[in-house]
This record gives sequence, structure tokens and C-alpha cells, in this order.
Amino acid sequence: MASTTTTLPREAIGALLKDVSATLVGNDWLVERLLIAFLVGGHVLLEGPPGVAKTRAVKQLAARLPGTHARVQCTPDLLPSDLTGSQIWRGESGSFDFVPGPMFHNIVLVDEINRAPPKVQSALLEAMAESQVTTGGVTRPLPQPFMVVATQNPIEHEGTFPLPEAQLDRFLLHLQLGMPDAASERAILDLVEEENRTAPALPEAGAVDVESLASARAEVADVRLAPVLKDFIIRLVMATRTGGSLASSVAHPVSPRGTLALAAAVRARAWLHHRDHGLPEDVEALACDALGHRLVADWKVVSEGRNGRSLIADALREVRPW
Repeated sequence: MASTTTTLPREAIGALLKDVSATLVGNDWLVERLLIAFLVGGHVLLEGPPGVAKTRAVKQLAARLPGTHARVQCTPDLLPSDLTGSQIWRGESGSFDFVPGPMFHNIVLVDEINRAPPKVQSALLEAMAESQVTTGGVTRPLPQPFMVVATQNPIEHEGTFPLPEAQLDRFLLHLQLGMPDAASERAILDLVEEENRTAPALPEAGAVDVESLASARAEVADVRLAPVLKDFIIRLVMATRTGGSLASSVAHPVSPRGTLALAAAVRARAWLHHRDHGLPEDVEALACDALGHRLVADWKVVSEGRNGRSLIADALREVRPW
């Protein structure tokens, strides 16, 4: 049964979601998914054309969460030390001091991640996978909570370095944004004009405190997934591996990390919707975002203009909850 009482953490997170959504247009789902990832300690890859509020959404959310945030603009000449930090010689003391890089923040926005060279992507992979960085032979833990939100542009691929599958698999969710419709475009115009006329209200720094966040994460972890719902998730994943028409279209299937990611995201979505249990609608809403980037489509499928997301959408039509 759904909880009958509203807890303080849920009130705080709900108010935050509403507040951030008010600063965007037509992207309530994006704010919800960013919060889902943050509540379960996951990372997010945002893909969309320029100007669709990818950076704005992350900055508005980060400003209202506890801790600090930083932004890294990726370029082909970026060095791993530009992210992780470096040793600086101090002449007065005659020793090296470590100066932390932008990875030592709670929320790190990595803009145009596919423009970063492979060595930088490798350093980022360690941070995402282990919540630590290694510099100068010393491994240093990153602050908690820690989340990477990376963006990439689906156009202008010259001079880019496609993300390897191992790194894609480290993102809890891969979200794709498109162009707004006419009504949303008008609302965006009105919102920006209003902000230009009047100084926009600054977000309340740390609108959610550390204690509320810790309580929220604990409650999310306690959300119940019924055995039949777990079986639904597993059957979706297994559809990419063996048997059926879908498996023949997959060159590399979803790994067990995909199962864990989808289950964690389902718990967070159920909690945000004031439930203490997951439902099939949670799985259906998140399956493409949590699983689509974790499989590699067969070349024939790619030649038809389809990808992992479309294959997971097919699986949702074939695999039913019960």
C-alpha cells in the first residue's frame, strides 16, 4: 500500500522539483530524471542540440542541492589534470601541494564530453565508477554525494571522441532532448523576456539540507519491488540476450549493471510519486533511458536508422509485466 504520511524529505524534494521545473519549459520529466539519478547516486548523460536548456537544468538543480558544483567545458586539448587536479610546487615550503580539480565537487557538469580526449575520458571513468581519482600515484576519494552530468551534441562530430561502451555503461540514465513545439517555444520566449525585464530570483542555496537528502536516499532504498516486477525487469534485459526477434538485432546485450540501474531508478521514481512500491509504469517510463545506451545494435539495425532506444521500445511492446 502507498504511504499515507508525507515525510519531510519528500516535502523538501517535491518543493525542489517544482521550483526547478518553474525555471524551465516543458522539461519536468528532465528534472525528475536528474533527481532520480541523484537520489540513487547515479550519473546522467544528456544528449540534445544546442539551446535546449541542458546546462540550465543542471545548474538550476545543483544550486538547490547541498554541497558544491562545478562545470568543465571539454576541448580536444583538455588534460586529465584539468579535471582531477595537479601537484603544485611551493617554493616557500620546498614541497609539492595537491590542488584539487573540478572533480572534487558534489555535482560536476561535463559539457560536450565527446570532445574530451580518451585520457580525460579514462580519468572521468575512474571517478564515476569508484568515486575516486588517482593523481601522482595517490588515490584520493571524492566528496559525497557525487554525481556527474555530462552533455553531448548530436551534431558536429568533427574532432570528437565517441564514448566507449564501458563509459556509457557507467551512466545510470541517457536522456535525449529534442526541439520544443510551438507552444513551448512561445513560453520560453515569454520566460526569458520576463527574466530580462526583472532580475531573476536567485535560487535558495542548498534548499534541501544534508539531513533531508540522507533521509530521502534511505527511504528510496526502502521502496519495495514486488517479485513480479523484478521478473519484468529481468525479462526485459534477457530479451536483449537470448531468444526472440530482438536478440538477433543486438550485437552486444545489456549487462547486469543495466538490471541494477533500472531497478534503482524505478525505486526513486516510485518515491517521487509518493509510493512505497514500484509499478510497471515506472519500468516502462524509465526502461529506454536506463537500458537503451547499454546495448549495441547490430549493423543492420543501425543502417535502418534505429538504435538501442528503439530496440528497448520494441522489447517493451513484446515483454509484458505479467
